[in-house]
Amino acid sequence: MRLAVENLAFGYPGKRVGAGVSLALGAGEVICLLGPNGGGKTTLFKTILGLIPAQGGDVRYGDAPLSSLSRAEVARLAGYVPQAQSGYFPFSVFDVVLMGRAAHLGPFAAPGKHDREIARAALATIGIERLANAIYTRISGGERQMALIARALAQQPRLLVMDEPTASLDFGNQVRVLERIQNLARAGLAIVLSTHDPDQALLVADRVAMLHEGRLVRLGPPAETITPESLKLVYGVEIAVIEIAAAGGRRRVCVPALGPRA
Repeated sequence: MRLAVENLAFGYPGKRVGAGVSLALGAGEVICLLGPNGGGKTTLFKTILGLIPAQGGDVRYGDAPLSSLSRAEVARLAGYVPQAQSGYFPFSVFDVVLMGRAAHLGPFAAPGKHDREIARAALATIGIERLANAIYTRISGGERQMALIARALAQQPRLLVMDEPTASLDFGNQVRVLERIQNLARAGLAIVLSTHDPDQALLVADRVAMLHEGRLVRLGPPAETITPESLKLVYGVEIAVIEIAAAGGRRRVCVPALGPRA
């Protein structure tokens, strides 16, 4: 499946957040969306998913306009991983993941054996089978984020939309989430995610989209888009982009240009 966003305008009643956004994403590709706080990343994602109406332009899932699809049809095509949620009710991790099957059930239907098998498979894909019986509200933030990814996979989507999937996670859990993202893309999922860390985009993205004041100011391969000039434009700070020796070869990293220590 191919996601196509064409000249999209997005926002809320009485308030436009962004406009003129165009991008496309195919199976096995990862697009990383970079931008500052309040720059419109979450609003853009919600518009792409049809959670809020577009103010202009077009979103297409394959050959189908988003406007022609029901909520259930969108949920079967696209899985949404929101920013880490602490949760309010003491569901087990397995039950949280099983909720992803709602997109395939009727209004009064209960999950069956097949749905439970798919939920277990999603837990295994993410590598958190051991947490199946754990209480979602009592596990760590990194584990909750893995559970949310597994819940989205239980929908059996062809596209994953991930809103800052590594936010508030420690370094080890950030790496684990990024590894899962790489593996899911290799398995054929199309993935669009947002992050505040350009180094993460350099690690996992095929293309990088930079959102500044509601407009797409850069779109292309990481090596072409993540530059000192573009980072200064988007974040307003001086950042050097350098090459270092790393496992598997040389790679680029971003280093803030801080002043000298006193």
